[in-house]
Amino acid sequence: MFSLFSDTFAAEVESGQTYLLRIINAALNDELFFGIAGHNMTVVEVDAVYTRPFTTESILIAPGQTTNVLVLADRTPNRYFMAARPFQDVPITVDNKTATAILQYKGVPNTVIPSLPHLPNPNDTRFSLDYNKRLRSLNSPGFPAKVPQKVDRHLFYTVGLGTDACTTCVNGTRLLASLNNISFVMPQVGLLQAHYSNTPRVFTADFPDKPPMPFNYTGAPLTANLRTAHGTRIAKIAFNSTVELVLQDTNLLTVESHPFHLHGYNFFVVGTGVGNFDPAKDPASYNLVDPVERNTVGVPTGGWTAIRFRADNPGVWFMHCHLELHTGWGLKTAFLVEDGPGPEQTILPPPKDLPPC
Repeated sequence: MFSLFSDTFAAEVESGQTYLLRIINAALNDELFFGIAGHNMTVVEVDAVYTRPFTTESILIAPGQTTNVLVLADRTPNRYFMAARPFQDVPITVDNKTATAILQYKGVPNTVIPSLPHLPNPNDTRFSLDYNKRLRSLNSPGFPAKVPQKVDRHLFYTVGLGTDACTTCVNGTRLLASLNNISFVMPQVGLLQAHYSNTPRVFTADFPDKPPMPFNYTGAPLTANLRTAHGTRIAKIAFNSTVELVLQDTNLLTVESHPFHLHGYNFFVVGTGVGNFDPAKDPASYNLVDPVERNTVGVPTGGWTAIRFRADNPGVWFMHCHLELHTGWGLKTAFLVEDGPGPEQTILPPPKDLPPC
């Protein structure tokens, strides 16, 4: 029998059954909307942490993020497209294609043409903000949300794009990206190895807690050369201290959403907003009761996101934009979390068979 969409993956389901879908965004440079034609999804997990369940027609998932949803096969037996397409709410060229798979009820022939889901528009900022606000932790006796209520270290990092002089490039410049106007330079020696071995001149632990010069971060586009620094500069954090980090998007060249990932830690997303973060007013709206816990968070276009975590995992941990292009341009840094007082709170020595970098 001839089969339409013979190269498209089809998942067979039985009427009346509930299915758990584990969704991973493995794209390099696109946040994605995902939905299933005719079916709602109940979100129950993000980044391997349970969430308070809620029902939605579509989800938003950034590169590196994971989402678990429950889907009840309660529709008329048929074939339904599962589809994903990019979210981009600024005028930047993206590969605006729709990826599909098929949810196929048992007994339905492969010749039936599936229907497409109604995904949000590619520039639907409102859906993005509303969806992320719906993500909450369980905060129950079995799954408590241990949100730091007091903060020992306040960090404010601006996210920016820019240009750099390049004598070998076609136009004499190349794109770069920065945090607090510092574009990260990858070292020739591993950061953790250098820290453990006290190797000099690999990095400096002087990454600034705030940008060198305050400005209207989300105002008119800034295209001037801001003398972006280059360096392997990281921040030293005291063991077991509590940290609040506000990530602020800027209009350096253009505003854009940025999914940030922190290695070695989960964190709580306590606040987010559009425009410039106001330290005098915005913390009053933080959710310190049941914020979502995850390891990758989106900084909204022209906005900010605040996260909190306890630095109880010693070592050197990268934090970077999960858009591959941006991290390659230098949109990253690292936290050097110092050792604690006991043997269980210090970095383990490298294994004897560890291959050299």
